[in-house]
Amino acid sequence: MEVKIQLHDTMQRKKRPFEPINRDDVRMYVCGPTVYDRAHLGNARPVVVFDVLYRLLRHVYGPDHVTYVRNFTDVDDKINATALARKEAGAEGSLEELVHERSDETIGWYLNDMRALGALDPDEMPRATEFIGPMIAMIEDLIAKGHAYEAEGHVLFAVESYKNYGRLSGRSVDDMIAGARVEVAPYKRNPMDFVLWKPSTDDLPGWDSPWGRGRPGWHIECSAMSYELLGATFDIHGGGNDLQFPHHENEIAQSKCAHPDAGFANYWLHNEMLQVEGKKMSKSLGNFFTVHDLLEQGVPGEVIRFVFLGTHYRKPMDWTEKKRAEAESHLRHWHKLERQGLSKKLEDDEIADLVDQQLLDALGDDLNTHEAMLRLKQLRKEAEMFAEKDSEAMRRFFANVRFMGFTDLDVGRLNTMAYIKEAVDEVLLNSMIAELQSARTAKDWAKADSIKANLEAAGVKIMIGPDKVDYEFTADFDPSKLEGL
Repeated sequence: MEVKIQLHDTMQRKKRPFEPINRDDVRMYVCGPTVYDRAHLGNARPVVVFDVLYRLLRHVYGPDHVTYVRNFTDVDDKINATALARKEAGAEGSLEELVHERSDETIGWYLNDMRALGALDPDEMPRATEFIGPMIAMIEDLIAKGHAYEAEGHVLFAVESYKNYGRLSGRSVDDMIAGARVEVAPYKRNPMDFVLWKPSTDDLPGWDSPWGRGRPGWHIECSAMSYELLGATFDIHGGGNDLQFPHHENEIAQSKCAHPDAGFANYWLHNEMLQVEGKKMSKSLGNFFTVHDLLEQGVPGEVIRFVFLGTHYRKPMDWTEKKRAEAESHLRHWHKLERQGLSKKLEDDEIADLVDQQLLDALGDDLNTHEAMLRLKQLRKEAEMFAEKDSEAMRRFFANVRFMGFTDLDVGRLNTMAYIKEAVDEVLLNSMIAELQSARTAKDWAKADSIKANLEAAGVKIMIGPDKVDYEFTADFDPSKLEGL
């Protein structure tokens, strides 16, 4: 099946056909997290967005012909501050050791949380601290070409040396100065000049350089890592729209000046931000939470993914309780079909052969996941028209479920009351409760005890009162055991 891909390029401000530099070597770079704490829900949105694009590219060009790079920023003032707080609290080890320990810990958290959302690991996940040498080399080159200068132990990029600065974000340098919080420093030639290298104290992470012991600025990290892993020109660069300025603007300036004959990224993609119940997520509003918080509360990663994919990536995404409940309802239905044996394990090549053309066309149209999810719901309806187990329509439905990244369907283990009420077969349960009441009325104690024992084995607590039999669900409730009765 032919799939035509069109992507909205932020640089050109329009959708345009995706034409890779080399169909046998499609390359994508996405800015990853600064690993000082757990990822909040907003951090997860670009992960899911670009995971869908990665899956689409792998389907169209072949898994062996796509390289996806997403970095970790593991040298940063916030990481240092967290490590310092641990040391002041009595943690053993040097401050530098605690910084590394914190980075390792947080990277582990991040990967576990993103995998819970069904996201594939990128092909490369470089850590900034592994590429200090290439960063220093790029900075030296920028100085030699007149695009950077040393001042009081710092090295700064001279923004005025790059005439196209501001093209991505569509703002002039004067506008940026007026609208941005610019770090004022006496050694800057221009207020917009940004740091490529800065001094580091003896106790904090640092590396020897021609400008003294120090560490890189944030922006140079991605320029150096993308060059080393993907080359001077690659296909797609992505991230949240909060990175357009200054991070991506600065990346472009550095990379284009370091490699003036190259194009850096041919397509720029940016996802919109996330809201919670219509408001910006913030700690001051009390609506700030991490992916881990939701997972710990019993919200499966598939539910989070389902909600995310219901909104086009270039529109603000609103996380609401209503959307969460609707997602759980849909996913429980999918899970029930699986428990009834209406699906079987599908190999990767089988999935590729069964991916629906309409679903692919939706994704090819600038990652229209909203339309793709509507098509997935339609495929489920078509599959349910067939009573035969493992029907072709049912296999096709589950192949597309897998293709969209819903690989684990663990919602059947959800212990929320909303899940329990919808997962249970109420007709069956009510008939068993009525039968229990009838047995007690008839003084058939053996039968009554047997029914009670079976219900409690399924996780239904029976409460016998003087006038009626009542029940409640326990955390061990298993609808499959109830249906087995």
